[in-house]
Amino acid sequence: MSAIQPRKIHVCVEEIWHEGGPVVDKPQRKAYAFAVIDNPYAGRYVEEIANFMEELKPLGLMLAQRLIDTLGGATCIEGYGKGAIVGTDGEIEHGALWHVPGGYAMRELLGDAKAIVPSTKKVGATGTRLDIPVTHINASYVRGHFDAMEVGCNDGPKANEILLALVMTTGGRVHDRVGGLRAADIKGEDGLR
Repeated sequence: MSAIQPRKIHVCVEEIWHEGGPVVDKPQRKAYAFAVIDNPYAGRYVEEIANFMEELKPLGLMLAQRLIDTLGGATCIEGYGKGAIVGTDGEIEHGALWHVPGGYAMRELLGDAKAIVPSTKKVGATGTRLDIPVTHINASYVRGHFDAMEVGCNDGPKANEILLALVMTTGGRVHDRVGGLRAADIKGEDGLR
């Protein structure tokens, strides 16, 4: 990994067997991995911050690999998303620094997945939670994979920290029945359909 030393890393897995309907034979699995790191720009405005993305790339690769390993390998992954919570001494733009290192890490390790990685970010106090959107890795219009996973921790991010998170899933919602493009019908030409 880079010179960035996370204060903490957390990985969590959910297994969804049903949502009130019939129990499925194989659960949908959703997992997140996040790291809480120092925000090098906390408490001050810095004009040039884009170079920090390069320093975050090894962290993105490490978190993505942990998720892939946790969920059974790259061939098991069908959905993904990313997000950041910036502590209150930072600004929303500091969370935007995660777009490239987080998104491209997942796309690279998943065999150049085609769909854009959905994301969200916000500034918040210690204990803030974030719902990270999820879409299919190769076609953003696969409606059955529109989902989200909540991330956060009770002691972070502190005012001078950033929580950087990735989410992956092994499938769509367990009782998907709202129509639209199905995963089996993806053309894979443009990351949308």
